[in-house]
Formats: sequence, structure tokens, C-alpha cells
Amino acid sequence: MSNPSEDLYVRLRQECGRRADALWRVGLALHADPELAYEERRAARLLAGELRDAGFAVEQGVAGLDTAFVARAGRGARTVALLMEYDALPGLGHACGHNLIAAAGLGAALAVHSVLGATGGTVLAVGAPAEERGGGKVALTEAGVFDGVDAALMFHPGVHDWSWAPLTAQTQVRVGFHGRAAHPTGDPTRGIDALAALIQLFNTAAVVSRRLPAGSHVQGIVTDGGSATNVVPAYAEGLFGLRAATTTALDALVADIGGWAEGVAASTGTTVEVTRLGRGYAHFRDNDVLSDRFSEHIARSGIRLGRPSGGVFLGSSDIGDVSIRVPAIHPFVAILGDDESDHTPAFAAAAGSDRGREVMLAAAEALACTAADVLVDAGLSARAWERLREREAAGL
Repeated sequence: MSNPSEDLYVRLRQECGRRADALWRVGLALHADPELAYEERRAARLLAGELRDAGFAVEQGVAGLDTAFVARAGRGARTVALLMEYDALPGLGHACGHNLIAAAGLGAALAVHSVLGATGGTVLAVGAPAEERGGGKVALTEAGVFDGVDAALMFHPGVHDWSWAPLTAQTQVRVGFHGRAAHPTGDPTRGIDALAALIQLFNTAAVVSRRLPAGSHVQGIVTDGGSATNVVPAYAEGLFGLRAATTTALDALVADIGGWAEGVAASTGTTVEVTRLGRGYAHFRDNDVLSDRFSEHIARSGIRLGRPSGGVFLGSSDIGDVSIRVPAIHPFVAILGDDESDHTPAFAAAAGSDRGREVMLAAAEALACTAADVLVDAGLSARAWERLREREAAGL
């Protein structure tokens, strides 16, 4: 089929516009009632109810997560998933703007289903909890939610107008050193200081980190450093957050910190245990076939998306685990100036502001139009899959 006509885009934008007030009420309701990761029961119930009322078949408790859901409508040759996040930050509420992500994804799903109808393709509205801690999309991906999906679409509010998000792979590693307790002055030669070994590992990481490639980072905290100053610590433990530009580079960094720890143990007479705490998040693999199309659509609202600045990495997200399996987008649209930051009170306020509403609606319209492109244009979908395979082959 040919690309969707301009008339189809107009109808999708009209459907989003018709729902603008209702979508904003949803966004504000989430904003006023923030819930933390895995606890978003009211948010999930609100969003699932809106979709059920619109004729979607809703399955709740997906992937063993009480606050995850999948709402399905339509049928056809292709399937598009519109992703919604709705967890908040401790003490800061929606300082990452997930209320806007949820409202935009909801609006796009409702508009596409309304315009394309029952046979224009399958629309999945995916309620994905716990992006801030734990990674609901990781569990959803492993449960097969995105099997058979041709594109996974979402946007994120931010302080930049960027067509894609430079999001790194990340995981955590626990390092525990075992030494030997002793009195530090009464029997100084008997003690083997596990805390000193852990501190040496921190120093090693600080020195070596200066030579790590762009996107790689090690940040650690001491979680157990002993309990009394008159006892040489027999055990000390640190927790290290590791990030890297790609999942392959992250695996290498995990191996590196294991090697550093073994070297420290050998030089200090301690023994060490290095434990990776789960797989973490994969890096985000942008599909520019689709993100460029989203950029074209949101430009109709006067928002021009550029490319990320070189060497800038915004963090990590569980959208990475989706993006390495199906064509995906995760553009950033600014609700604050680039001299500000998310995860701040100012950003939380912006997520409930007039600018937040404006961006939410523009994103909903662009998501709806991009979703329609995937569903009705076989050529675009094929190119998106080809680009995903190209980036996978290149290790990007």
C-alpha cells in the first residue's frame, strides 16, 4: 500500500484534539497521585479503564506484574505497540514526566483505533510499570508481549528536543571482600582489612575510569564497611552501578571490574566475591526509519527535533530491552529549557504545566500518525525491520 494520505493524518490529529481535555485530565490525575515502581495500582486501573471503555480487550497482571497490562484492539497484517509509563520518583512525584508519557500513549492508541477501525491493523496499548526501578519492560519483553509486534512507540518529556535518546546499557555489581578480624593495635599483624581492600578497588576504578570509552561509567557506594573502629573489618561490600554505550561493552565492563577486584584481592591477601545483580537494561537502539517519521509528524505542531549532542548520554531505560528486539523509538521533547534537568522539583512542576499539556498532545498526535504509517505502509515497516537488523549486525 502507499503511504497514508494527508487526510488520514488530519483525522488522527482531529481525534487526538477531540480528546485533548480528557487526556489532560488523565495526565493531571496521575500527576496529582504519584505511585512508585510496582505500586502503580490506581494509575494502571485508570488507564486500563479508559482503554476498556473504548473497546479494547484488556489483560491485566501481565508478565506476573500486578500493575502491568496489555490492551488490544483491531486486527490486520501488522501490529504496533504504544507504550505507557506511569511510575513516579520517591519524594519527587512525576519529576520524570511519566504522567505525560501515559497520557500521550493513551491518546495515540485511542486515535488510531478510532480512525483505522477493526481491520486497519492491531493496536497494543502496553502499560509498562517500574521504569525507574526494576524494569517492567524487561519482564514484559521476556514474557513475549512484543513477539509479533512491528514497532514499539513512545516519547519522553525532557529538556532537549531530540529525535532519539542516547540511553546506555546498565547493570549493578556487588563486590564483597573477605579478610580477617583482629584488634587493630593489640594484634595488628593478624588482621586482614577487608575495607582497605574495598577502598583500593574504588581507587582502582577511579583511575581506570578515566580511560574508559565514551558512555562507560562506574559509580559505587559502600554498603558494608564494618561495625566498629576497634575491629579490623573481616568483611566489606560495595555496590557498583555500571553503564556502557552498548550491551556488549557493558558485559566487557562487568568482566573488567571482576578483574580489578581479583587483582586487589591478590595484593591484599583477601578473597573476593563479584556478583552481577541481574542482566540490567540493554542499550537503546534507535530505529531512525521510524524516529525520523515521528520527527516529521511532530514538526506539524511547531516542534523541531534535532540529533543528540555528541558524547552526551542521558542515562538508561528498560525501553532498551524492547528496542533490540523490535523497531522502536524514544524521542525526547522538551518541557523545560536545556539549562534545567529532569528528576528535579522544577521538572515535576513542568509535567503538570501548560507546556506539559502542549507537548503531551503534540506527542500523542505524532505517535498516532507514526503508528498509522507502520500499520498501513508495508514498505515502511519492512525498512524499519531492515534497519534493526543492520544495527544489530554492526553491534550498535
